Amino acid sequence: MKLQNMIAFSSLLALSAACGSNEETNESSQSTETTVERFADVQILRFDVPSWDKLTIKQKELVYYLSQAGLAGRDINYDQNNRFNLEIRRTLEAIHEKYDGDKTVAEWKKFDEWSKQVFFSNGIHHHYSMEKIQPKFSPAYLQKLMVAVEHNLSPEALAAIFNKKLEKKRKVKDPNVDMIVASANNFYGKGVTQKMVEDFYSKKQDLSDTTPVELGLNSTLVLKNGKLVEEVWKSKGKYGLAIDQIIFWLRKAVKVAENDQQKQALKVLIEYYKTGDLRKWDEYNVLWATATKGDIDYINGFIETYGDALGKRANYESIVQINDFEASKRMAKVAKNAQWFEDNSPLLPEHKKKKVVGVSYKVVEVASESGDAAPSTPIGVNLPNNNWIREVHGSKSVSLGNIIEAYNKAGGPALVEEFANDKEEIDRANKYGALAGKMHTALHEVIGHASGKINPGVGQPSETLLNYASTLEEARADLVGLYFIMDQKMVDLGLIESLEVGKAEYDGYIRNGLLTQLQRLEKGQNLEEEHMQNRQLVSAWVFEKGQKDQVIEKITRNGKTYYDIKDYKKLRVLFGDLLREIQRIKSEGDYNAGKNLVETYGVKVDPKIHAEILRRVKPLNIAPYNGFVYPILVPIMDSKGKIKDIKMENKQSFIEQMLYYGKNHSFLY
Repeated sequence: MKLQNMIAFSSLLALSAACGSNEETNESSQSTETTVERFADVQILRFDVPSWDKLTIKQKELVYYLSQAGLAGRDINYDQNNRFNLEIRRTLEAIHEKYDGDKTVAEWKKFDEWSKQVFFSNGIHHHYSMEKIQPKFSPAYLQKLMVAVEHNLSPEALAAIFNKKLEKKRKVKDPNVDMIVASANNFYGKGVTQKMVEDFYSKKQDLSDTTPVELGLNSTLVLKNGKLVEEVWKSKGKYGLAIDQIIFWLRKAVKVAENDQQKQALKVLIEYYKTGDLRKWDEYNVLWATATKGDIDYINGFIETYGDALGKRANYESIVQINDFEASKRMAKVAKNAQWFEDNSPLLPEHKKKKVVGVSYKVVEVASESGDAAPSTPIGVNLPNNNWIREVHGSKSVSLGNIIEAYNKAGGPALVEEFANDKEEIDRANKYGALAGKMHTALHEVIGHASGKINPGVGQPSETLLNYASTLEEARADLVGLYFIMDQKMVDLGLIESLEVGKAEYDGYIRNGLLTQLQRLEKGQNLEEEHMQNRQLVSAWVFEKGQKDQVIEKITRNGKTYYDIKDYKKLRVLFGDLLREIQRIKSEGDYNAGKNLVETYGVKVDPKIHAEILRRVKPLNIAPYNGFVYPILVPIMDSKGKIKDIKMENKQSFIEQMLYYGKNHSFLY
């Protein structure tokens, strides 16, 4: 499985690039105030789109239609996350729109915070930990609010909100339980068990197929008359009302496409949404991956499978993006040298690609995001996920430059100063941290996810590695980036000025993997989110394996824990060793070895270290998570009703935007 670099990695960059530029980049009507508000564990930001005013009217229309198509599927993601989410969201919207009672009382403030958390997470479960977000107000107060606005919730939805024993966690990744039954997402019907799912797809799997589809990607698996049936997400199928709206806007996008390749890909995407045929999805992805010309690009569909414990079913998401020409030109060197990186990787020879094809890399500016990509967003994306398409036709990688810039503006040096071992480490982070983060992202996306190959006759990782596939894939891509960011080739290509950049990334990665990322967990929790598991797995493994040679030293000073890298060259060798093993696991489909790696190094949390981290970060008052409000695109019409311009505005508060979306982009209720 090839997975995009999702929300967890964005926070890693935000930490490592905390001292990025604060220079403002836009003087148009778009906002230059980065921070919007703060609630619970979330900070809401804005971003600029500097290239918007450079686009032609036709290009602006294309962005507008693609953005509308993306927003049309927003309801789908809510429903995928939990069966009660749309009903609950409708109630929250009604209360925020209509309630005119006292909003200064403590109960309202608690309700207001909880509802913002629900909007931010696209449902009642935390967007990252996937634990249910427990309200701090009473059921009686919610009932009072609903009476005031003449709205109501079903008894089942009320129980889902307040009963701690129900709908406990959106995704459960515990091999000791039935992960399908234990998970509260809406990918599977009542009565469906993990064994049923595994048996159902094992019968469909054809190991002789050299172009296999991603089984289960776009359907809900339910029991009907005692038999398992896939309810396919398509026009005139499940989610059909929303999908028909997606199709409506995609058809408009076809008419203003920049070139024939782009137009043909959009047409096939429409056919996929009409039929739900996964072969058509693969046909689309081949066209999309090879359509590299033009200034506008997009992601739209059921793509990433992080929300499913078995890594089969994908959440809906959309990203619409504009090429950043200068930045893309600088970073294209990574993609152009993809074969060199593959040839010089520490993988076993039989696991290397003899010919890396179709790798493209661009730095882009986000114009719109929706579904699983918003309000919490990736900073980098590498698609398609299907292995055979990547091997035969290649892939696209993008870095979301204006998102990264917004993180940099909102960041600060406090976390680095608290957890870095010494002044040398702090100075290196200040000088090279932002560049180090960008380069690791580029290597992770462009080289990492594009590297390696699966042995003939071995199934897709989602079928061989099951619930460990995503964690191992992200670890593999991270390790590729870590291995090569300390290579002289990076200096020779002019991508970094010295290997001090690589040292800064090593410092930040180990610091985050073993210490700072734990601020996101509540006491007593272990790691379940794939990116967090990946980073601890990598960091803990190299720390343990390097103890004999004292590669990394654990230091306790004044009751505080630090990690000091003593030998960066030896650490790079260890990263290479682990990369080789994880690629072997993927190439051979070695489930037991993959499970052992993740469970041994990536899951358990030292409670004493965790308590220490929470104590140390509390005075810093840093939000563990960031997300965004997005620009609103407003068409300006001429006297004949034709679009003559499109205005981009970004002035809404978070709640204003959520209500605006609910009013203008809701099609499933």
